[in-house]
Amino acid sequence: MRFATWNVNSVKARLPRLLEWLDQAGPDVLCLQETKVAADGFPAAEVAELGYQTAAYGQGRWNGVALLSRIGLEDVRNGFDAEPGFPDPEARAISATCGGIRFTSVYVPNGRTPEDLHYAYKLAWFAALRDALAAQQGPAVVAGDFNVAPTDDDVWDPEVFVGATHVTPPEREALAALRALGLTDVVPRPLKGDRPFTYWDYRAGMFHQNKGMRIDLVYATAGVAAAVRDAVVDREARKGKGPSDHAPIIVDIEAPVS
Repeated sequence: MRFATWNVNSVKARLPRLLEWLDQAGPDVLCLQETKVAADGFPAAEVAELGYQTAAYGQGRWNGVALLSRIGLEDVRNGFDAEPGFPDPEARAISATCGGIRFTSVYVPNGRTPEDLHYAYKLAWFAALRDALAAQQGPAVVAGDFNVAPTDDDVWDPEVFVGATHVTPPEREALAALRALGLTDVVPRPLKGDRPFTYWDYRAGMFHQNKGMRIDLVYATAGVAAAVRDAVVDREARKGKGPSDHAPIIVDIEAPVS
């Protein structure tokens, strides 16, 4: 089985690239984030031509998550129990069972600055996600844009990020609390450089200088993690005209998993 995760930064703006990538990469399951369309605006017909079913959860111009699968979509759920809002619940998580694995696509709140109310919302959102995942059983994958770099090695220059979100101890502790549930951080290999960055700011040639961050993550239960044969950041998808500022992560696993 091959699955992937990708913050596309607007599925409509990225649709030609998404369709080309799906055709070339051929994931069985794809977790999407920041789709920026309402559920009924998702291009389900276009991806269906490539053999994919769609489950989408969106708010129009903001947020938005989706799951694409060519191995079935069962028990689809938008959000999770006790999910906080800002002030209302946002389209930041969607889950479904595909090929016997429970996939959850997440787009974690950014946090803005440590002093902002959005930062408190981010931490509350993480805590509620942890409680929801703790209640799950069976093989699972939680993948998406977590908006946190797990360690200093996951940013191009730690000194640049001092005092900023994405690297603060409470955010990293929130990630650690997820791993404490028995989830493994499936770290992909980079196609360039020595660190598997997944995000590069559009500004100032950051991508070409490889000044990035690893904030897109794949967390998997033990059986899934043990079945991983390869995981890679598809840096090529970040190149060219009109890319997302994130690159997909592709994971290949041996099936079945426990």
